[in-house]
Amino acid sequence: MDAIPVGALIIGAKLFIIVNGLLVIAAYLVYFERKISAWMQNRVGPNRVGPLGLFQSFADVFKLWTKEDIVPAMVDKRYHLVAPLISMTVAMAAYAVIPFGEYYVNGANIMAVAPGINIGILYILAMSSIGVYGITLAGWSSNNKYSLLGGLRSAAQMISYELSMGLALIGALMISGSLDLVEIVKSQSGGKWNAFFQPLGFVIFLVASFAETNRAPFDLPEAEPELVGGYHTEYSGMKFGLFYLAEYVNMFTASCLMALIYLGGWDIPFLYEQLATFGIGQGNPLLGLIQFSVFFAKVVPMLFLFYWVRWSLPRFRYDQLMNLGWKIMLPLALANILLTGTGIMLLKHFGIM
Repeated sequence: MDAIPVGALIIGAKLFIIVNGLLVIAAYLVYFERKISAWMQNRVGPNRVGPLGLFQSFADVFKLWTKEDIVPAMVDKRYHLVAPLISMTVAMAAYAVIPFGEYYVNGANIMAVAPGINIGILYILAMSSIGVYGITLAGWSSNNKYSLLGGLRSAAQMISYELSMGLALIGALMISGSLDLVEIVKSQSGGKWNAFFQPLGFVIFLVASFAETNRAPFDLPEAEPELVGGYHTEYSGMKFGLFYLAEYVNMFTASCLMALIYLGGWDIPFLYEQLATFGIGQGNPLLGLIQFSVFFAKVVPMLFLFYWVRWSLPRFRYDQLMNLGWKIMLPLALANILLTGTGIMLLKHFGIM
């Protein structure tokens, strides 16, 4: 029997770490949202399972796992089963190209599953587009009018806001000159973060991220007062749990992208030059740990923003949601591209860039 190639073992180990890490992160994102919402409403929040309620999310997952899987008689059972699997798989697939740092071993960046892919941004946008199918299939296969309306709303909402999101990214990509996320981070080294040069694009991407992840105030596909539970009305047990976890994984993905594209990723001005004087550079594992810590420190405020907005703003009406996407954000995203292109041309004309 032939030995398994070392490269395959490394990729397998990365996938194992990423998948299990994302499941743990999603569980704790639920916990922290419940704690933060409790703090905002002067409540205690989870405090029973484990110290400070730290194991509450794991208890919830175990409860969902052991719940009876009730499948109504009139649903299309095949698609009803496949829909939550599509949502969760697509949510995790984006992490194939998301780097958490830039630490090389034998010439390969071990801080990403598939590093060096020069179309990383396109891949992530493609994965987010495929995610629509999971929610739409869930609504259609449930054979329930509320579920179907939720699925149709989700499809219209995600298509509308993906356009603004993609156009908002173009300004940052014009400055960086690459679709590779590692190269985008490198282009922002020394404090030249795209958030300073692309404030409009950053705000558009942020607002579109709320809509893409179906988070309040844009959680119209699951608007409880109108649609009972929206596209997952007819789901129970771990199938419902997969939709729930996928939402938080997508929220973490959006926060990672904002940190990488607009906030410099793992870059902090002058930090790594100072570390090099102490012998902490490529070849020292401590460098990878520091880069990961810096990157995560930028992701956390973005996550808090998702929580803050959800528990502060009321839900939009559906017509308001569509008007914002097509009549305000889309023209602003196009104007941002025009302004960025004009600015780059002027800087090159005067020899500044």
